[in-house]
Amino acid sequence: MTPEKGPSTGDATLRRRIKPWEFEIFFDPRELRKETCLLYEIKWGTSHNLWRNSCQNATKHAEINFIEKFTSERHFSPSVSCFINWFLSWSPCWECSNAIRNFLREHPNVTLVIYVARLFHHQDQQNRQGLRDLIISGVTLQIMTVSEYCHCWKNFVDYPPGEEVLWPRYPPLWKMYALELHCIILNLPSCLKISRCQHQPTLFSLALKNCHYQMIPPHILLATGLIQPSITWR
Repeated sequence: MTPEKGPSTGDATLRRRIKPWEFEIFFDPRELRKETCLLYEIKWGTSHNLWRNSCQNATKHAEINFIEKFTSERHFSPSVSCFINWFLSWSPCWECSNAIRNFLREHPNVTLVIYVARLFHHQDQQNRQGLRDLIISGVTLQIMTVSEYCHCWKNFVDYPPGEEVLWPRYPPLWKMYALELHCIILNLPSCLKISRCQHQPTLFSLALKNCHYQMIPPHILLATGLIQPSITWR
């Protein structure tokens, strides 16, 4: 019988993996922690090799830490494309959004895809505009779903032996965040309400107006269960 294993001891990313408890607390969409964790993977040109690592906010936001570290350690060749995937526990604030746009403007060979577990101060108009500006500048911005959580657990977490598929199963709050992200993209009023009471669980609710039902694609509304599919009887 083959013994159960965790990440291979020969895995070059092993020493850069985070602990399971870190992943659980940073990426739980119910927990509104102040800290931010950024998991990233980088691919150059036509190479199939990925460089994976992580960073957090300290004196600066995690996004700024990445940009400063990346630009100081790498020599960019205009002829070589660079593909970067970010998995962020919080979406960028408006200041980080501006810094990301400046980074991409200076390095047009970089393609950036950002997956986020939560939306940072999503009712702040500057943050909302910052995310819209990122998308306009060519950044792909999405809410983390089951697929991304599974991917991060397998590739960024030093999970225990035999627990490769046992990543934390969070409540599907990503559907609410995805709906709110569409509101941001379409410049609609916020529909996601988050209520925090001391010593009580954080409450998440949706409050949609007519403009939301009119402008948000039906398949997004269907995914949240806010509308039911129409049935044609023959």
